[in-house]
Amino acid sequence: MIRHISACLALILFSLPAFAFETRATAAYVLDQTTGTVLLAKNADTPLPPASMSKLMTLYMAFEAIERGKEDGGLNLVEELPVSQHAMSYGGSSMFLRSGERVKVEDLLRGIIVLSGNDACAVIAEALSPDGTEYGFARLMTQRAQQLGMTNSTFANSNGWPQAGHLMSVRDLALLANRIITDFPQFYPLFAETEFEFDNRVPSNKSNRNPLLTLGIGADGLKTGHTSEAGYGLVGSAKQGDRRVIFVLSGLDSVAARAQESESIVNWAFRQFSQRSLGKAGTQLAEAPVSMGMAQTVGLELKEELSVLAPVAGGQEMQAEVIYKGPFRAPISKGDELAELVLTREGLSEIRVPLVASEAVGPGGFMVKITAAVRHLLARLNAGPQDAS
Repeated sequence: MIRHISACLALILFSLPAFAFETRATAAYVLDQTTGTVLLAKNADTPLPPASMSKLMTLYMAFEAIERGKEDGGLNLVEELPVSQHAMSYGGSSMFLRSGERVKVEDLLRGIIVLSGNDACAVIAEALSPDGTEYGFARLMTQRAQQLGMTNSTFANSNGWPQAGHLMSVRDLALLANRIITDFPQFYPLFAETEFEFDNRVPSNKSNRNPLLTLGIGADGLKTGHTSEAGYGLVGSAKQGDRRVIFVLSGLDSVAARAQESESIVNWAFRQFSQRSLGKAGTQLAEAPVSMGMAQTVGLELKEELSVLAPVAGGQEMQAEVIYKGPFRAPISKGDELAELVLTREGLSEIRVPLVASEAVGPGGFMVKITAAVRHLLARLNAGPQDAS
């Protein structure tokens, strides 16, 4: 493994912040989605009771089912699902559904997102469960979460009602939020809706509990949560300009603390960091040796435009290395992925970026091969009898 620090990378070094955000939350995670930079991680991988924030997993699987369509065992938005006695048995936040009635999938989705309906989650769960029970759907949720890389999540129900074994980490919740935003842009605007009056049943229960949606800071999702065991939490996201931030807070002690901490996190993420382009696709950063080729080196260039977050405050510098295993044997095609640019900064997550061949290098002719063979023979002879054996 060769670690090569290219001189031209000196252009991209910049200052780092001397401080991090001090959160009151038991666990917290902040991700700059645009660059993939983790800005804050506190107890990020500790499985904790997620309360209603785990409804995002039920929503993700409902979105997948709608995308599959009814013909492939999924759902459609205008389909009406039956409300069971079990769905009605939940207390807490509710759509106030009635046993035996049928409710459109589209209304159930809004009932989960805006009203945080425990009953609406159970209706969706029973419809998609392999055995028709909510617990059967919860097992399916756990399996799907593992497939998505959510390794610290297990589910015992569809809505976050306190139950042994129902746990998620804040990193998993952020991963899930990112997948919802990325995989289902057609459904994501639902998370920004501030009101939903279902059948005008309970006019006082029509408002979205997300405290950030009306503050004008770019917030457009996703889900609050609260139980006495879990405390107050929020999976949130906000977009300002071309940047989007996803954050998760868990374990706060009041509605007011959740609102204040969430707003502070968003303001910190956008005000203390700015996005900078360090090079466009095709910018050559280094060279690597080539064996048995028409050229002795090959250029290493950025495969895609490279943007990173530059903290506003002063501090330590970024370190940059180009890492590859070489020399590379010809032939080499333009665009072959040969190396990685690794950027490290104290207090922030490491960034790894692929570097590709900037040009093709064809195989060398007869003389190149003869020269290479002679060099190899001389190297063995000069190494001495012990090393040459």
